[in-house]
Formats: sequence, structure tokens, C-alpha cells
Amino acid sequence: MEYEWKPDEQGLQQILQLLKESQSPDTSTQRTVQQKLEQLNQYPDFNNYLIFVLTKLKSEDEPTRSLSGLILKNNVKAHFHNFPNGVTDFIKSECLNNIGDSSPLIRATVGILITTIASKGELQNWPELLPKLCSLLDSEDYNTCEGAFGALQKICEDSAEILDSDVLDRPLNIMIPKFLQFFKHSSPKIRSHAVACVNQFIISRTQALMLHIDSFIENLFALAGDEEPEVRKNVCRALVMLLEVRMDRLLPHMHNIVEYMLQRTQDQDENVALEACEFWLTLAEQPICKDVLCRHLSKLIPVLVNGMKYSEIDIILLKGDVEEDEAIPDSEQDIRPRFHRSRTVAQQHDEDGIEEEEDDDDELDDDDTISDWNLRKCSAAALDVLANVFRDELLPHILPLLKELLFHPEWVVKESGILVLGAIAEGCMQGMIPYLPELIPHLIQCLSDKKALVRSITCWTLSRYAHWVVSQPPDTYLKPLMTELLKRILDSNKRVQEAACSAFATLEEEACTELVPYLAYILDTLVFAFSKYQHKNLLILYDAIGTLADSVGHHLNKPEYIQMLMPPLIQKWNMLKDEDKDLFPLLECLSSVATALQSGFLPYCEPVYQRCVNLVQKTLAQAMLHNAQPDQYEAPDKDFMIVALDLLSGLAEGLGGNIEQLVARSNILTLMYQCMQDKMPEVRQSSFALLGDLTKACFQHVKPCIADFMPILGTNLNPEFISVCNNATWAIGEISIQMGIEMQPYIPMVLHQLVEIINRPNTPKTLLENTAITIGRLGYVCPQEVAPMLQQFIRPWCTSLRNIRDNEEKDSAFRGICTMISVNPSGVIQDFIFFCDAVASWISPKDDLRDMFCKILHGFKNQVGDENWRRFSDQFPLPLKERLAAYYGV
Repeated sequence: MEYEWKPDEQGLQQILQLLKESQSPDTSTQRTVQQKLEQLNQYPDFNNYLIFVLTKLKSEDEPTRSLSGLILKNNVKAHFHNFPNGVTDFIKSECLNNIGDSSPLIRATVGILITTIASKGELQNWPELLPKLCSLLDSEDYNTCEGAFGALQKICEDSAEILDSDVLDRPLNIMIPKFLQFFKHSSPKIRSHAVACVNQFIISRTQALMLHIDSFIENLFALAGDEEPEVRKNVCRALVMLLEVRMDRLLPHMHNIVEYMLQRTQDQDENVALEACEFWLTLAEQPICKDVLCRHLSKLIPVLVNGMKYSEIDIILLKGDVEEDEAIPDSEQDIRPRFHRSRTVAQQHDEDGIEEEEDDDDELDDDDTISDWNLRKCSAAALDVLANVFRDELLPHILPLLKELLFHPEWVVKESGILVLGAIAEGCMQGMIPYLPELIPHLIQCLSDKKALVRSITCWTLSRYAHWVVSQPPDTYLKPLMTELLKRILDSNKRVQEAACSAFATLEEEACTELVPYLAYILDTLVFAFSKYQHKNLLILYDAIGTLADSVGHHLNKPEYIQMLMPPLIQKWNMLKDEDKDLFPLLECLSSVATALQSGFLPYCEPVYQRCVNLVQKTLAQAMLHNAQPDQYEAPDKDFMIVALDLLSGLAEGLGGNIEQLVARSNILTLMYQCMQDKMPEVRQSSFALLGDLTKACFQHVKPCIADFMPILGTNLNPEFISVCNNATWAIGEISIQMGIEMQPYIPMVLHQLVEIINRPNTPKTLLENTAITIGRLGYVCPQEVAPMLQQFIRPWCTSLRNIRDNEEKDSAFRGICTMISVNPSGVIQDFIFFCDAVASWISPKDDLRDMFCKILHGFKNQVGDENWRRFSDQFPLPLKERLAAYYGV
């Protein structure tokens, strides 16, 4: 029987009144409305009123009816499982009866309501839903067909996975062929829904779609010239996805598809152009990119370059005509959340400092305040990836355009030329070198252009060529570039300040100690910026200062520099509250500064140390409360604790033994014991880094806790969490050096895991190197315990350490391996060539270590005899042979 329900007139009026009030712009009114709505949720039939207003109360205005449906949708999301059966049935039948409402707004609201109910697991409990919607598609009435399709599109978006599973008896086998029929429908809205529905199933390679793939592609081609932008957009989106999933099916038509996408990338409708532009980004990742595109570059490159100009709407949104805005405070929603990257301990390499395995952060984020992704950014990103595919073959197509753009009188055109030059920097660097002596001075001039948007993009582009600038004599380009960039850091426009600060940080990373002669001048500018910057740019300024400290290291430790830099940093530090997220970048910055200043940081260390310990303690306490009573207490933001642990590491590394008294007077080791067992990997990662640094700085305070710490370190040797595992491994190595023979009882807790990790395929380089060093160090202090396993790790051990610089860690590890070889010489026999190669990687070992190498090499040679040794050493590559002969006389 049909569920009969009639609203109570007075109740209905009360709800309508609420719906009206909730449309008021006043926030306090809205808050009251929220509270009343929460109270009404106590009544079982409140939701009946809401659906009644949406579907039956045609006398009300549409926004009020739609709002009633959206409130119902939120209730479905939050409490659907508590709805009485009668209410649920009433809502479901009302939805299906009104999917064809004459108002597009009401149809859409009903569609949203249907998909929300469906995604609450109700596709199983509402078996008539899909058949009913599919049969309504055949209705003569346009509104009914469009409403049903709108609902189906939302269901396909929200529940794609379950639609393609056995749970529902595979409805897609019927639905997909049905959707394909509607590609040729006379209404553009319906055609658009049909394509959008099928598009949901491309990436997952849904079987039902793959069966009909040829007819799908054929139908797409038929829609290629559709007059409706929404349809063209969905066609482009489909082709981009098919490129990833069914390249085989597109290949025969590739020439035509490329031609089509070239047209669409220039579509009058920017949304269509943006979808089409994604095609080039996706194609660039496919191995066939070069073959497919080489014939089309002469057409494609001008199209992409043209898309890189700011549109008029961009310029309005970016307030491109506002030149001076430095005095206007930032609105809080402009400030993107920052994520702290926890400390990872890595080895130094011969070529260039620490190798970090992370992506460049010099992405094209020159205008992050407009809708984040637009045609300009997509075109620039596409040009960037294509430059990496085609390298210098791109230049004949680009250089003629660049000449025209870079010197163009209109600023918008000139600006796009500078962006083009930056976008190709990585891929076409080799081919660009002959032009840079002329271009870099031109760009340095553009830094003082009268348009702020030109100045800001120039900062970014110059940062992309920083590596080349630094490779030239400093007076030629580095000095003028630095001078101008520092002026831009003090620009009167906030976007330029931001771009200049980021570019300067990149320059610092490239130039490192080349900057030392100019330190006073650089610090002068950065410190002045403190007093000038609004909120958002201050956060970037901290980064520029931290990077400077990382780049010049101990050269920063001069009284006059410290006097300039520390007072403003400490002033900010005192102003910020413990709950303020601005502490993150400031703490990161101070960590770099403390490490660089070493003893120069002593006068500032006590309050900084104390506060870090407090931050860790507060966070742990809050986490305990939350775990005990999750309803009462909210979970803490653990980033505060992570950043504090990292700054403590920076202090320990910078101050060395001077941190001893601070550690003695605090409970940091107890706190670390808790942090090392935290559920969150980043907390453990940072606490192991700190453990290693404190072990080096003041082991007397760590030693009493070793029996508690070692089992925890052993359980964290799990390469699933690469960085946790890496830092735990490094800490074990540092501890073993301090413990010496007393390390013996702990070897069984860690050795097997370490040997397993060093033999794992695809282990990241940093982890391999730290594992090898720690195994070597354990063998150095306890050779009898580790040497029996020599054969199981000697080969990967040698290959992972041959590329790292001579340093203390490498020294102790090699002493360990030599000691183990003398205990178990047979363990190395099979892989002796690898040992020879690793020995040869030393530039200047200490004399006693060199003697150890000599002894082992000669011992081996004497044991096998001259003839065998000659045969053996004939396998050596020539440089290795010469090196061993010259250094060790074998």
C-alpha cells in the first residue's frame, strides 16, 4: 500500500520560516538556523516535511524548495541508517515521481538526493532504481529524460565501482549500450549526459565498455563537431582518457585525432580548450609521443604558446592593473596550508651535495590565486613536458616565436614569452646555452619592468636558468642577477615579492658558497623584508632564510651576521602562540640557522630548546586525552611535534656537545620514547633522527635508555616506511659507534632485518647507503657477531658504498668490513672483485685504513698465487686495475 503522509500545517510553516531565514547573509542568523535544524532532526518525520517541500509544494519559490532538498541530502549523509522505514520509502518514491520536474533546479536537486541515497549502500536495497531511471530515458517528455539522465550521471560518478561489480548483477551490461544510443539524441544536454556517463568507466577499463569500445569511439568521432561546448568538452575528456587506457584503438586514427585536438585546444570555449590541452600532457607520457607528434610540432607549438597568454578575465582576477599592494593585509583563505617535510638523514655524494629523491618544486605556480588550473598553466605544463621529450628538436619551432614575443611592446605578449622561455628551460637547456649570454641580461632588465606581472614571471624564469648562471664567472651574471632579485624581494607588489623570494631560494641552492662574499648585502635585504611583508610572503621569506643557511653553512657564523639575522627571527618567535601554524616555517628556518651557526646559536638556544620540548609534551598530552576520550577531546595536530623534534635535531647537530646541559635539565628522552612508538610514521621518523643526533652530541644521557630504545628501533626496520626505516637504521649505526663492544646483546634485534633490506630489489639509494654503513659499523664494534653473515651482504654492501664521499661514516663502515674479512675471509672470496672496486672508490683513506686495505688485497693475492691473481685481475676494468696498482701495489 502507498505510504500516506500529510504534513501538519503549523509544522510546515515553521520549517518554511526556517528555510527563508537560512538564506539570510547574516552569520549569526545562520548559526541559529543550524541549531534549530539540529533540534528538528530529533523528530522522525522531519525529513518527510523536507521532501514534501521539495517535491509537492509547488507554490513555494524554487530556491527554497531546492534548499529543503539539500538539507535533506545532508541528513541522508549523516543519519540515513536511522530513518524509519516508512520515511525512507516515502523519500524514495517521491524522488522517482519527481525526477522530471519542470524546473531544472528541482530536477538537479532530486538527482543529487537520489545519488546520495544510492551511495549510502542503497543501490542494493533499492533494486528498482536503475531499471526505473533507464526506462525513464525513453520518455517522450524532455524533462523526464533529462532529469533521469542527470541522476544517472551523478550515480555513475559516485558509484562507478559498485556498478561494475557482481554485487548488483552487472547492470552496466545493459546501461552502457543504452547510453551509447543517446550520443545521437537531438538535445545537446542529453548528448552531454550520455558521454559523461560512459566516461566514468574508461579509466577502470570496465568490461562492459571494453566490449563496445569500437562503437564508443565511432560515436565520439561523430560528435567531434558538436555545437554544444559541454559535449565537445566531454568528447575531449574521453579521448584523453582513452589515450591512457586504449591507445591501441586510437592509433589507426591518430593523425586525425591530433588534428582535431589542435582545433579544440583553440576552442572559443575555454573549458573545452582546457580539456583538449590535457591531451598533450597525457600524450607526452606515452612512449609513442615522438613518433606521433614530430610531424605536427610546427602547428602545435604556436597553439600552446598562444594559450600561455593571460586572458582578459585572468588579468581582472589577478588585479593585474594593481601595481602596489604591499600595504594591504592578506586574506586568510589566500594562504595555502603548508606541509612540513620531516628530516631524512642522507649521505653526501661526490657530484653535488646531498641527493634528495624528491621532485622539483619549481612548478609553474606563478599565479596560484586564480582557479588553480587554467589554459595558461596547462599549455605551459604541456610545453614543459614536450620540451623534455623532444629536447633541442623543439627549438627551431620555438626560437622564431620567442624573438617576436620577448621584445613585444604589449606587456601581455611579452609576459607570455618570458613564461615560454621558463617552460622550456629544463628540456632545451643544452640548445639554449648559445642564446643565454644575450637572454639573461635581457631578463635581468625585465626584472624592473613597469608591470608587476612581468616582473613576477621574470623571477620564475630566471630561477629556471640559475644552474647555468652559477656556472659562469660570478661577475658576469650572478652578481647582477642577485642585485636585481634582491631589489624585487623588496618590490611594492606582493606577487613580485613572493616570486622573487622563491626564485632567490632556488638561486641559493644552486650557488651555495658562491654567495658568501655578498652575505652582508643579502642579509640586509632579507631582514628589511621582515618589516615590510604581509602574512603570506613572510612564510616564503622564512624559507629563503633557511635555504640561505643550508647553502652557506658555517660562513653564516660571524658576529655581525648573527646580529642582523637573529633579532627579527626571535622577535617573530616570541610573537607566535604555540597553536599558530606559522610556527612550522619559522621552526624549519631556525633549524637550518641553528645547524649553520653552530656555536653562534648558543645565546639563543635555551628558550628555543625549551619551547620545542614543550610543544612535544603538549602534543603528546593532547593525543593521550583524545585516545582516552575521543568525543571529549579533539586530536592534536602532530605537525607541531614533528617540526619541534626536527628543530631539536638541528640544535643537536649545530651545538654538538654544548646541548648536553639542556638535555640534562629536561625530560626529552622520556618524550622521545613515546614519540618513537607513535602511530604516525612522520613522528617516528623525526624522533629517530633526533635520537641519532643526540647520540652524537651527548651520548651519556642517551646510554641509560638504550635497552628500551633498541627493541623499538628493531621493529621499525620495515622498508614499507622508507624514511622511518632509513632514520632508524642511521640511528642504530650512530649508537653502535658509541656503545662499542656493549652493542653485543642488541645485534640479534637488528642484523637480520638490515641484511634483508640491503638485498631487497628497488630499495632507494639513501636507504641502501645508510643500511650498508650501519652493517659496517655493527661489524666494526662486534665483528664476531656480524662476520658469519658476511657472504650474505658483501656484494650489495660494496656496490652501495662505492659512490659516496670519503667521510667519517664511510671510514667506520669500511673499518668494520675489513675487521669482518679478517674474522671470516671465506665470506668475501666469491665477491672479491666488488670489494676491490669499493676500496678503489676511496680518494684519500686515513693511513691506518689504507694499511688494512693493503693487507687484505696482498693477503688475497698471496693466497691464490700470482698466476690466478693475474687471471682474476684481468677481469677488472682498466681504471680499477690502474688505481689498485698505483695505490696498493697489487
